Amino acid sequence: MLYSLLRTYLRPYRADITGVIALQLISTMASLYLPTLNARIIDDGVTKGDTSVVLSTGGVMLLITGLQIACSIGAVYFGARAAMGLGRDLRAAVMYRVGDFSSREVGLFGAPSLITRNTNDVQQIQMVVVISCTILVAAPIMCIGGVVMSIQQSHGLAWVLAIAVPVLALTMFLIVRKMVPQFRSMQVRIDAINRVLREQITGIRVVRAFVRERDEVARFADTNDQLVSVALRVGRLMAVMSPAVLMIANLTSISVLWLGAHLIDQGTMEIGALTAVLTYIMQILMSVMMVTVMTVLLPRASVCAERLTEVLDTEPSVSEPARDLESWRARGIVEMRDVSFSFPGADEPVLRDISFLAEPGMTTAIIGGTGSGKSTLLNLIPRLIDATEGQVQVGAADVRYVDSTRLRNSIGLVPQKAFLFSGTIATNLRYGNPEATDAQLWRALEVAQAADFVKSAPAGLDTPVAQGGANLSGGQRQRIAIARALVRNAEIYLFDDSFSALDLGTDARLRAALRPVTRDACVIVVAQRVSSIMDADQILVLEDGRLVGVGTHDRLLETCPTYSEIVASQFTVEEAS
Repeated sequence: MLYSLLRTYLRPYRADITGVIALQLISTMASLYLPTLNARIIDDGVTKGDTSVVLSTGGVMLLITGLQIACSIGAVYFGARAAMGLGRDLRAAVMYRVGDFSSREVGLFGAPSLITRNTNDVQQIQMVVVISCTILVAAPIMCIGGVVMSIQQSHGLAWVLAIAVPVLALTMFLIVRKMVPQFRSMQVRIDAINRVLREQITGIRVVRAFVRERDEVARFADTNDQLVSVALRVGRLMAVMSPAVLMIANLTSISVLWLGAHLIDQGTMEIGALTAVLTYIMQILMSVMMVTVMTVLLPRASVCAERLTEVLDTEPSVSEPARDLESWRARGIVEMRDVSFSFPGADEPVLRDISFLAEPGMTTAIIGGTGSGKSTLLNLIPRLIDATEGQVQVGAADVRYVDSTRLRNSIGLVPQKAFLFSGTIATNLRYGNPEATDAQLWRALEVAQAADFVKSAPAGLDTPVAQGGANLSGGQRQRIAIARALVRNAEIYLFDDSFSALDLGTDARLRAALRPVTRDACVIVVAQRVSSIMDADQILVLEDGRLVGVGTHDRLLETCPTYSEIVASQFTVEEAS
């Protein structure tokens, strides 16, 4: 999985990778040539007392060392550029894919996991690429070259390498094999930490209101302890690596010195050659150690690649049509025909056999108990999710055959949670229409009953908005979200319980101001308060995902027991009539 991901996303950086390989080859060959020169200094210069050999050979060694340093710097530069580009492209690919997900796919992965995958997982793969360019490319060249050069210096010591290298490789393989499942478990534990921390930060007011600080601290500590436990197991395995490599390296050096001393005594080997062989053996074992560093990172990177590939290979359940209907227009018409919707793996559908028609100039209200499927029904219209059965039609065309961008451009949506982006009030309003003038923004704010508090702010439209609108009250966020939808001047308006944070007076003034603005549009409102929808042209009553009543307020009071119960829970009989 990791290889496939790297092959795909490193393709634009083939020139950089080629440069890394070429520079590392030159650097490693220079490093391998230095022990041979050192042996020449000892055997031909120091032993024979020839200073000129020492100086000339030493000068060559300095030049080769300079070349090695320059090539190493160049290799690190090109490797880092390729790795950073890979990380940028991977994060962009994941972001674009998640942007195409419907709420079904987002719920499948979970927001904490998606955040971890696009940050920590990408970072692990970046690190592998950087170290691969600086270590993994050089290690095999160093290992093979070291073996060849040491055999040239002494054939009698070759069998020591024939034993040491396989033993070291086998030791590393056994340790790494135990690491892979631990690294996979570690990434899952990081997801859990992110989830708990995100819940606690976003729900800090609830935690304090219900005096649950101690319980949440214990919950975080438990999740943290699970991550620490896995990390300790990985740490213990990593702690075994260095002593194992050093023990094998030292035993190999002792063996070479012992056997080399006998060969020198027999006159079949020079002292300089023994020094060179010792250096080559250390270079070979160091290259194996460098690969060991990679073996620590590769299992975790492999797990991260699997998780990223899982996101990238997930096809959105809401897909674009093969051919768009070029003549399509919304025309303010919304119709559902026998629509049902089920979440994957659910025992019961959320919506069953929903049919209704909403036309221009008509206000359609949806009401029902908690969990009756009101928001789900509304989300089917802009294709935030797709119906599992039946047809959702906008402008007399099935929404599955309409380009989603054109469909959503014709809709002004106010979601249940009035989310605002960091920036200013003006930038948030222009999210609905980037070309809107200040006059259009003020007009939308006046209709949404938000102009007064915006005018009272010193900066007016340029008033800063914190992330999520945290520096505004719930009612202010809702009114700005409503104004943002109105700026779009859409043919269809969807209000998902968008008046719940408003007092009754503001609610009444806002609905009165909306009527002339939305006179030619189709308006669909999800509401909990009956007072917000009493004047609607038609009211849809949902119960357990079924449509149990359709009609005006007065008619439903007579014909729909469910609606009568909702009204009775909010009004007296005299007020309701």
